Amino acid sequence: MGSWLSKQLEPTSAHYTYLILSLFLLSYSFFSDFIRNRLHLSEPPLALLAGVIFGPNALNIINPASWHWQDTVTQEAARIIVSLQVFSVGVELPKAYFSRHWKSVGMMLVPVMTFSWLVTAGFVYGIMGTSWSVALIISACLAPTDPVLAAAVLQPGTRFSSRVPRRLRHMLSAESGTNDGTSFPFLYAGLLMYSGTSTGGIIRDWFTATILWQCTLGILVGLILGHYANRSLRIAERRDWIDPSSFLVFYILLALLSVGIGSTLGLDDFLVAFGAGTGFAWDGWFANKTKATHLPQILDLLLNSSMFVYFGAIIPWKNFVPRDITPMITPGKLIGLLVLVLLFRRIPAVLALKPLIPDIRTYREALFCGHFGPMGLGGLFLVIEARARLETGESIPMPHPPKHHPNLEAIEQVWPIVCFVLMGSTIVHGCSVAAISLGGHMMRNKEERAPLLAAEDDGLEGMIHEGGGGESEPSVSGDED
Repeated sequence: MGSWLSKQLEPTSAHYTYLILSLFLLSYSFFSDFIRNRLHLSEPPLALLAGVIFGPNALNIINPASWHWQDTVTQEAARIIVSLQVFSVGVELPKAYFSRHWKSVGMMLVPVMTFSWLVTAGFVYGIMGTSWSVALIISACLAPTDPVLAAAVLQPGTRFSSRVPRRLRHMLSAESGTNDGTSFPFLYAGLLMYSGTSTGGIIRDWFTATILWQCTLGILVGLILGHYANRSLRIAERRDWIDPSSFLVFYILLALLSVGIGSTLGLDDFLVAFGAGTGFAWDGWFANKTKATHLPQILDLLLNSSMFVYFGAIIPWKNFVPRDITPMITPGKLIGLLVLVLLFRRIPAVLALKPLIPDIRTYREALFCGHFGPMGLGGLFLVIEARARLETGESIPMPHPPKHHPNLEAIEQVWPIVCFVLMGSTIVHGCSVAAISLGGHMMRNKEERAPLLAAEDDGLEGMIHEGGGGESEPSVSGDED
């Protein structure tokens, strides 16, 4: 009997993964409201922890290496998921948002992001002992705000999101949707400097290939694609050519189309996707038609959480200790780097530029926006892109990190440093809401506290919530007011 039963069972790593991943997501779904609104935790840190626990360095149940997956799978999975998320951000923003708030988003994208790039590079250079060009490559992977982690906290429907002024939520969402794409100029500046190209050649190649072709043309193509997709869908809906289910699927397919166009033409995929989402929902019509479906939240739970489980399973723990090729990488230095990056990557710049950012009204708001710059799956895509350029000179990486390569030292430095900071940011920023809520609860007088621990639902202290200060009109993309 036992022999017969053993022949029927197929306990492969992939089959275990289907079992564990679905059980994790089902368990989260059962207690999602309690986890989000009582424990104030989001999906990404929990999914990451699940990946670590069930991954090859712990229980060894989920082991992507045994599936013979190559680095291109990680690259393309991150590309699709981040592109879907930035497309979603473009759709969910208030209609014509950038016509009213371009200055605030622009300040967060240009001076704040440049500051974070250079400051992080300085920390990497000083602590980890890399060359300056490698430090710039690493810091470019850590410069953008991750839209997946941001959406997990900023999306409507949670108790905490209602405590943050809408104008701040919208500004941070818009920033997270655009800065994954605008991080490419920083990444390629570091790569061009590492290649030893002359200063004139660096400036020429950086401006023509990265700024003009990838970024500028990318956002234009996305806006045009989204605009005409909106018009086409309106016609199809008005003439009853499309049924309700296809109407919703159109959202996902348009996002995938934007990725296909961007990647095929060598454009900035994320800017194409964000531009398509923004152009598609510029007038608020689509968001108004679908806002009751909660489609972005469904995608968050299914795709984004699954990707964080995968990331937790591929974290290169063995590379976090000194090795012959990277003797400067130690656990102590990595922890020190993480602390400095979290404290000084954005906060000083946002505090200093607060008078120039119209949507930030108080220094408490500036501190919140400066802290809330999580790093996640966007950085994972960028580090694979950086490795690909170092390995092959193109955007397609080798199947696995090479054992012998002229750029081996840089490759072995970039991967573990970025992965460690991404892991730390996912945990810290994913638990920030709980820390803020609990801290605010304990600082109140006993008679002012909510009956349940950290269950307050009033606006966060030190932020302007009334008299127009908390608004970002219209409140959602489909609103007409």
